[in-house]
Amino acid sequence: MLSGCGQHVWTDVGNQTHGYLVIAKTLFGLPWMPHRAQPSRMSRIETDQETLPALPLSTAARAGALIRRCIAQGTGHIRTHVDITPAFKLSALEGVLAAREAHAHLASVQIVAFPQAGVMRAPGVAELLEDAVRAGADLMGGIDPSEVDRDARGQLDTIFGIAERQGVGIDIHLHEPGELGLHGVQEVCARTKAHGMQGMVTISHGFGLGGVAESKQKAAAELMASTGVALASHGAGGATLPPLFALAEAGVRVFCGNDDVRDTWSPYGNGDMLVRAAIIGWRLDVRHDPLLERLLAMCSSVGAGVLGIAGHGVAEGKDASFLTIPAETVGEAIGQHPPRRLVFFRGRLVARDGAIL
Repeated sequence: MLSGCGQHVWTDVGNQTHGYLVIAKTLFGLPWMPHRAQPSRMSRIETDQETLPALPLSTAARAGALIRRCIAQGTGHIRTHVDITPAFKLSALEGVLAAREAHAHLASVQIVAFPQAGVMRAPGVAELLEDAVRAGADLMGGIDPSEVDRDARGQLDTIFGIAERQGVGIDIHLHEPGELGLHGVQEVCARTKAHGMQGMVTISHGFGLGGVAESKQKAAAELMASTGVALASHGAGGATLPPLFALAEAGVRVFCGNDDVRDTWSPYGNGDMLVRAAIIGWRLDVRHDPLLERLLAMCSSVGAGVLGIAGHGVAEGKDASFLTIPAETVGEAIGQHPPRRLVFFRGRLVARDGAIL
């Protein structure tokens, strides 16, 4: 929808973008801190346990700083993963719940109870995950059941069992490569069907789908589409990306988001979904406007659908959450990602020129 406004042409990119990120570990609100962890996942987990409790700002304050940054850049709906581990128990969740409540008039925030250190290898985590849902988490998480827990059946049976008992969806991170990752996708789809959870399950990353033969990619896409399992991607550097457009063409709900936004795991990121779209488009070599429009949908309307956001879109009867930017087309909006001039959330102007009102 284009409309002239003085010397500018404003492009309305539909509803606000959705965010998909980890906010409990963010370092926003603090002076710059050099990255400390080594490349391995276990080093990052161990660094979290040393660094996060000693930070001079609480989880709620840091999470709030990142939420506000996202809002100022046009994000109105966020799904975030909060670590539930033997070391932190529910403390990170409590901080993010406080930040969510404090910003409820500016954005919606969904919380995934995320077993960062595993489930089967971490005694007591299964019970903590169930407690987290009772305390206010919206979804059950999971992570690399074969690599982290070395017990794919045990982890998947546990998290699907909790999700079914508590009546919540699942968002499971699968970083596992190649055939191992493909096996994880197949097992998640099988349990989704068995538990009657079609449309309630998301696979984040799914790197393994980018490292198998095209025929296996096609079969996996058909399986995911038939069981209603969505895929989230952040275009991770150094990892093989799934075939996002091929998956979408097969009927899989593919959406995009940020990950590790200036936190203890990564110094990169600012929460801007148009910047994220540009990074993913660059990695996928997307150049033409029709494909850029599809990419924008992955960063806005498709994600809103997976998150179950009612009233999404710019039309009569919708909830009037939208943003304006000085760009003539969606391609320019992604390619140049200019500042957001106005951001509205449910009919209220909440940000102007990159600042919260």
